[in-house]
Amino acid sequence: MGNCAVTVVIPTYQRPHQLLEALEKILDCEPQPNEVIVHIDGDDATTEPILRCSRFQEVKIIRSNHQVGPGGGRNRAIAEAKNELVASFDDDSYPIDSSYFARLIWLFQEFPEAAVIGSAIYHRHEAIAPDAVTASWVSNFVGCGCAYRRSIFQQTSGYVQLPVAYGMEEVDLSLRLFDMQWKVLESTWLRVFHDTELAHHNAPHITAASISNQALLAYLRYPFLLWWLGIGQCLSRVMWLVQHQRTSGIFTGLRMIPQTILQNKEHRQAVRSQSLFSYLRLRRDTVSASFKHPSL
Repeated sequence: MGNCAVTVVIPTYQRPHQLLEALEKILDCEPQPNEVIVHIDGDDATTEPILRCSRFQEVKIIRSNHQVGPGGGRNRAIAEAKNELVASFDDDSYPIDSSYFARLIWLFQEFPEAAVIGSAIYHRHEAIAPDAVTASWVSNFVGCGCAYRRSIFQQTSGYVQLPVAYGMEEVDLSLRLFDMQWKVLESTWLRVFHDTELAHHNAPHITAASISNQALLAYLRYPFLLWWLGIGQCLSRVMWLVQHQRTSGIFTGLRMIPQTILQNKEHRQAVRSQSLFSYLRLRRDTVSASFKHPSL
């Protein structure tokens, strides 16, 4: 079937063997994307030599001299993309279905109001649901298996660059897209495998970041009169962590809040209250998206 006008972007850091496996799966798709950009972060000196010695000679490699995190890597790779449709993966995620990119193109054509389309993500030891053609309007997406309209992404300031961005990256971008009157679609017809058990989410530094990032999100995007809502969400996050016995890192996260806000205060651009409440409603209750059955 040849190539299609889709750019794949992958941020990576010191995981060359997982990256090679992901590239293998991505380029086995039919059609395959006609451009793949890998961003190598920070002081990673091992990935590029291994990648250049692999069979993936057509992959475009870009680097950052200092660590910009996965969001910063995606910002740089999307800026370099030649196509309007940009599919995002992690270095350990890849499509389950070989027709993934054909399906992606069809969905973007069917839903012109969608700025981002997210996939159904499956992890190790999770049962993969049967192939089903359904879609819903949702509040969020997951960066390891989604796609953007590049022209719309470029109208935003992109992701806020954070070394550990859990709870911030996709939520922050979604909020700003909502404020621009764009939507986020999620489809079970797009299936992505993320080769991880998510056990690393229990790490203290991730617990800490999930708290400080929640506070940062409220500071950057919530109107001043709704900062109380962000404070409540921070407290709710702490209570959830305590209930799930993930206490290591909580106090570090609370101490990190002032510094995290100070380091990123120049990014403050509050959304409208209406956009925030619309986002929160959709987070509670997704809305089914109807469409004709594809003939792919």
